[in-house]
Amino acid sequence: MSKSITAKNLNVYYGDFLAVKDVSIEVAPKSVTAFIGPSGCGKTTFLRSLNRMHEVLPGARVEGELYLDDDNIYGPGVDPVTVRSMVGMVFQRPNPFPTQTIRENVLAGYKLNGARLSKSDADDIAERALRGANLWAEVKDRLDKPGSGLSGGQQQRLCIARAVAVEPEVILMDEPCSALDPISTLAIEDLIAELKEQYTIVVVTHNMQQASRVSEKTAFFNIRGTGEPGELFEYDDTATIFNNPSNPETERYVTGQFG
Repeated sequence: MSKSITAKNLNVYYGDFLAVKDVSIEVAPKSVTAFIGPSGCGKTTFLRSLNRMHEVLPGARVEGELYLDDDNIYGPGVDPVTVRSMVGMVFQRPNPFPTQTIRENVLAGYKLNGARLSKSDADDIAERALRGANLWAEVKDRLDKPGSGLSGGQQQRLCIARAVAVEPEVILMDEPCSALDPISTLAIEDLIAELKEQYTIVVVTHNMQQASRVSEKTAFFNIRGTGEPGELFEYDDTATIFNNPSNPETERYVTGQFG
């Protein structure tokens, strides 16, 4: 179910502006990889290129190759909507659809894909996804209430349930805890540890402790100067990145000297 990710010389553009330059990286299936680095260094742009989400902005494009297992998601004739069903996304701020119930939020991906579900199938999918996001016990008696009525931490877990409902192979998370309190953050981190048994997970985070807690591998992104594109400076086991990095810029960043 979970797939590896391989980028080969990937360049991401917004119009003529090169935002991310020449990234090559391999992410193992059923693992957690953290992207760290200062603001504006291309972490989120690169993350969004992993499911072609950046393309929703006019003029955005990619050069290079990006594989899920052996399939180049930027190959000719590949439908971005199909890619996004295989590679789910959880955003920085919880974004349940405000007019939809908890159940409808979880099933939104099926609706977008035009799938017709029987009530029993829909109920089964909703329960499986909410259990997968450690939310079922808290919401099972109010599935028909608005998703926007949940707490911030519950809303973020609802968004994770929405992502896992369509059974993707990869889950991308863009600073999933930045808007949450410490207790909710811990719940999301525990959930990430459980989800990696089934999914390949990539997390952008500004929280160094979080990166060291949740990930096996860490990628450090940085820029060489103002207006320069983001680059992958170093990629290694998380323990190596934090304790014995090979790039002096990595060491400066993880020890809090800049960023």
